[in-house]
Amino acid sequence: MRSIAEIFVTPRARRIWALIRKESVQVLRDPSSVAIGIVLPTILILLFGYGLSLDVTSVPVAVVLENPTPRATELAAGFRMSPYFDATVVTAMPRAQELMVQRKVDAIIRIRPDFARRLNGGDTEIQVLTHAIDANHARIVETYAQGAVAAWAARQRGEGKPVAGAGPVTVQNRLWFNEAFDSRYFLVPGLVVLVMTLIGSMLTALVVAREWERGTLEALFITPVAPDEILLGKTIPYFVLGLIGLAICLLSAKFLFHVPFRGSLWVLTGASMLYLLVALGIGLLISSALKSQFVAIMVTMLVTFLPAMMLSGFLFDLRSMPLAVQGITYVLPARYFVALLQTVFLAGNVWSVILPNAAALAGMAVVLLILTRGVTRKKLA
Repeated sequence: MRSIAEIFVTPRARRIWALIRKESVQVLRDPSSVAIGIVLPTILILLFGYGLSLDVTSVPVAVVLENPTPRATELAAGFRMSPYFDATVVTAMPRAQELMVQRKVDAIIRIRPDFARRLNGGDTEIQVLTHAIDANHARIVETYAQGAVAAWAARQRGEGKPVAGAGPVTVQNRLWFNEAFDSRYFLVPGLVVLVMTLIGSMLTALVVAREWERGTLEALFITPVAPDEILLGKTIPYFVLGLIGLAICLLSAKFLFHVPFRGSLWVLTGASMLYLLVALGIGLLISSALKSQFVAIMVTMLVTFLPAMMLSGFLFDLRSMPLAVQGITYVLPARYFVALLQTVFLAGNVWSVILPNAAALAGMAVVLLILTRGVTRKKLA
């Protein structure tokens, strides 16, 4: 008498389950898989989360105070008390220029000798010189310097002292979705993309190619398993490993970096599953087509990991890129996943952003899995 399990579990299901068990044992026995799947993502989280920041703080600047009148001294003190600057007060412009050339300061704030007299006359200026080898850093420092001067002018008006250019209109700034003005809120969601790309594509890029090189795939060809059963048996363990990596990222974002989470966990999980399927499809497609571990990993790095870092919006604003490069980003799945993650984390369930990007990922997943099925055949050549 056969058991209920034997009646309802088909031979196909048993073959798939056997392949899943075999691949899971292989993952656990292979130190490189554990290193890429668990250790390396953890290192990336700590490195990018704590080491990479787009915020500019404690900028070394030289404040040239050639005539220390009370109001000029108050302005210099504003730079010294600001958390954005590490100000060194000097009394002559040549000394400040020397510090700039030696790269000991990134900017010079020059308060002219006639500052107080011209301020009372309603016509004064402050010179800001920045070290512009890094143009983006220089623009940020210049903006911060303008903010420090504006804060000083506001204090002067509050004390009833006349300030040139002070009119009846004031500007009230408010930051949406990132009130803390912390770049980690922007970077950590993008880091999830890198981790999922690493686990999904780079690990699976080695799977079939490794089997080809070791000759163990030939042993499967003489069994009744079909190509799609082989793919399922190799995909599911790495899919589970990718979900473990996702959990590590989410826990780190919440408890290590305190990134706000305003959307739905189910939406985030569903979108991550779609992207993981895309990454798995890319890795398996490359691995099945090339049949060489070295070539497969190099090609995978070129078409997945590097674009995910450089052309997804993780580090650089896509709208500032040339139009030709912007066009290329539309075929990169990481672009859609980054937009999804940043929206769900910081803005919430904005469906006008979530649905189009999720649809693009779903379409890519279907196409990639079909292509992978097409190139995976039970043939030795």
